Amino acid sequence: MTEHEPTGSREPGSAAEGGRVLAVCVSPGGIPKKPVERAEAREDGLVGDGHDHEKHRSNARAILIQDDELLEELRSEGYDVGWGAMGENLTVRGLRVQELSPGTRLRFSGGLEVELTEPRRPCFVLDAIDPNLKSDVIGRAGFMARVLRPAAIRPGEGIDVLSVPGGR
Repeated sequence: MTEHEPTGSREPGSAAEGGRVLAVCVSPGGIPKKPVERAEAREDGLVGDGHDHEKHRSNARAILIQDDELLEELRSEGYDVGWGAMGENLTVRGLRVQELSPGTRLRFSGGLEVELTEPRRPCFVLDAIDPNLKSDVIGRAGFMARVLRPAAIRPGEGIDVLSVPGGR
C-alpha cells in the first residue's frame, strides 16, 4: 500500500471547502470511542473523553478529526471500522482533512473553532482492530486539532474552512 501524504493545497473558498460532522465520539479512554448526541468541546478536548496516553495529554492534540471517506476505504480493504473505531472524536464527510495543512482553522456551525496542529501518527492502539491497520493508515489517519473557541458540537453541523496557512 502506498503512503498518502497531506498536500496542504486547499484554499479557503475553494469548491472543495467545508463538510459536515457525521459523528461526535468519546470514550473514558482508549478505543473504540462511541458516538454521542452532543459533546462540549473545551481547550483540553471533549468533555467525557479520556486521553489514555501521556503523548495525548496536550491541548495541541485535544480533538482528532477523521474523514468518513477513509473509513469507507478501509472497509473496502477488509477492515471492520465504524464511527469512533479508530479513536477519532469527529467523523466528518466532505472535508478531506488529509488535504489540509497544520495551522488551518475550521469553524463548525454550532460555534466551535479549531486549528489543525498535526497529522495523526497511528499508534499501537489500532492493533486491537487489526495488526496491519497502523501501517496501512500512515499519512491518512486524520488530523489532531486544538480548540480555539470552545462550544458544544453535534452530528449534522456544517464545517467551514476559515483559513489555510499561506493562504488568504
